Amino acid sequence: MSFKLEIESVKQQKIARYAKALAHPVRVYVLELLSRQSCCYSGDLTEDLSIAKSTLSQHLKELKEAGLIQGEIEAPKIKYCINKENWAEAQLLFKEFLKM
Repeated sequence: MSFKLEIESVKQQKIARYAKALAHPVRVYVLELLSRQSCCYSGDLTEDLSIAKSTLSQHLKELKEAGLIQGEIEAPKIKYCINKENWAEAQLLFKEFLKM
């Protein structure tokens, strides 16, 4: 009897994308912070983390591309908030995955 595992299902792709976004302590910190408060400005994050703006920008870009956060320009700053729908989906997917 032959059993073939489905490779790269949509679910697996989402889990991998979210996992990649969580693969750095700075990004985990940002998500922890945003999950406790409604939103945060990029300048405030730079002060909290004591890292270069360009480095923070790259981390925020990764989280945004994964759909875990969203940014809104409020010149001269950018306001970041957690994407509640995708955050809930990521939590559910990881919960199901880790039960395996």
